[in-house]
This record gives sequence, structure tokens and C-alpha cells, in this order.
Amino acid sequence: MNAINKGWTAWSGRAGIFMVYTTREPAIRKPDFFILGAPKAATTALAEWLSAHPQIYFSPRKEPHYFNTDGIAGTARLADYERLFAEADDRHVAVGEGSTHYLYSATAVPRILEYQPDARFIVSVRNPLEMAPALHDECLRQGWETVRRFERAWRLQDARRRGQSVPTPACGDPDRLLYGPYARLGEQLERLYQRVGSDQVKVILVDDLRRDPGAVYRAVLEFLNVGDDGRTAFPTLNSAPHTRSVLLSQLIRRTSMLRDALWRPGDWGLAAAIRRINTRARDRAALDEAMRAELCDYFADDVDRLGRLLNRDLSAWLDQPSGE
Repeated sequence: MNAINKGWTAWSGRAGIFMVYTTREPAIRKPDFFILGAPKAATTALAEWLSAHPQIYFSPRKEPHYFNTDGIAGTARLADYERLFAEADDRHVAVGEGSTHYLYSATAVPRILEYQPDARFIVSVRNPLEMAPALHDECLRQGWETVRRFERAWRLQDARRRGQSVPTPACGDPDRLLYGPYARLGEQLERLYQRVGSDQVKVILVDDLRRDPGAVYRAVLEFLNVGDDGRTAFPTLNSAPHTRSVLLSQLIRRTSMLRDALWRPGDWGLAAAIRRINTRARDRAALDEAMRAELCDYFADDVDRLGRLLNRDLSAWLDQPSGE
């Protein structure tokens, strides 16, 4: 633990022995790796696995969002951000955090590199035909979205870009509701590669995590230069949360008194408990043929771009029925 290095120290000199009281704090370890996203791409599971590794210190707050000045607001003050890493010490080979909207942000990575030039980045990518509906489900769960049907919410995107049909003030940032742009991960990864070398980036696919999570986990550990901790248990990645009541999600989000009094970081507190009660796991329904064709047309060029960046054939993403 990084404790304050303070106390009385004896010094001797020609004038005799005298005591000096020091209150110097040791330098806080800066994070050196960042899970940039994408949202709804198994980043929560990955963060939990890494945080349990004895050689890794991971921010106790998974989504600090300090470095993005656009979009989703997070930790505003550097001192508050660095306090998240105050417990990191010499036992920890790697120190990191995960803020899943950094990848989409235009400002996050440049600011991270200014703060930590040798930063390493982990990016998890997913079939956009799965990711876009999953983002919609998450926005419903959080109370940012009020339109229950994904197809209708998808077609509201142009209006929402213009500030129309946005459920304010609950939504906060209308960009949250732009499910198409958020799921165009090829564009976002290409922008990242324009800023940093490929040796600073580790990309993982949710498909690979589903098939062999242990192999993906060990590859991430190797990227971070930490040893294998022997983890063999990996939770399932296939369940999809479904919001029972949009109205209840809105109530939790909109009632500022309840939010300010009861909201706590993590999964504790009454507000989080109500949100859990309002959520049930289920398999996401497959898209109907017309909606699927529309998404395939929208994402085809980006899936091709992502495949070329990763040297992977991802064409099956547009061929197989979507859903979790």
C-alpha cells in the first residue's frame, strides 16, 4: 500500500542531534494501460479478471472517464483521478483502468498520451449487429433511452443528432443514443492506429473470448508483461440484460434527490439494487430480416475495414443471424 511517508527522522551534525518531521507523500503510480472499449464488448469481465491478478492494480472505479472531454462526463479533477491509484505499489507490474467510451472519444487518446506517452491500450471488439442492440439495451437499463424498440430508436438517430427526440435531462449526452456510430469500431480503431504504434495496442475479439477465454486472457497478460496467475474460471459472456420497466429506469435517473442521496460507485446502494431488480437476463431476440439487412448495409464497409486492420476475415458477422 502507498501510505504517506511521514514521521520523525533523527539527523546528526556538528551542532548535535536534531529531529525533523517529514510529511512527504510518495509519487502516485500513473496508470500505464487503458481498456478503451468498446462498450458492451466484455470489458467488464476482462476488468474483473485483471483486477484479481496479484501483479496488476486496476482502478476500483471501472469507468472514471477522466481523459475524454467530449461526450460522457466522468472524473473532472486530476487529483481525484490519481487518487484511484493511490494503493498501487511495487508489487504491481501493471497499473490500469477501463473507460469504455475512450475509443469513441476524439479527445481521450491524445490526452492519455500527453499524460502517459508509453501507455498501452486494450480494445475489445464485437460484431456491430450484436453491439448496436446491446447498446440500446444498456441505455434503456440506465434510463438514458425511452424508446423500447431498437428498430424505432435506430431510425431516430438523425433526429437525435439535431437534438430532437432526446429524453432530456435523463440522457445527458445525446451521443449515447447514436448506436450506429458507436458500433463502427473499424473507424475508431483506425484512428487509434494513426496515433500509436501497433505494439502499444492489444485487440481482442468477443468471438475469441467466447470460444477460449483462457487463451485470450493469457495473451492480454503477456501484452502487459505479467505472469500467468493460473486463472481457470471465466464467467459466461452470453447473457443479455433486459429492462423490465423503462418508467422505473427513468425514475431512478431523473429523480435527482434519490440519485444524489443513494447513488454509490459500483454495484452497491439502493439505486443500484432497484436497477438490478428492474433487470432480468435473457437471450436477445434476433433482428427481423428487414432490420438486419439495413444494419448489414450500414456496417459492411466498417466490418471490412476492421477485418483489414486485424488481418481477420470478419465477413461471417454479416452472414449469420445476430443475437446473443
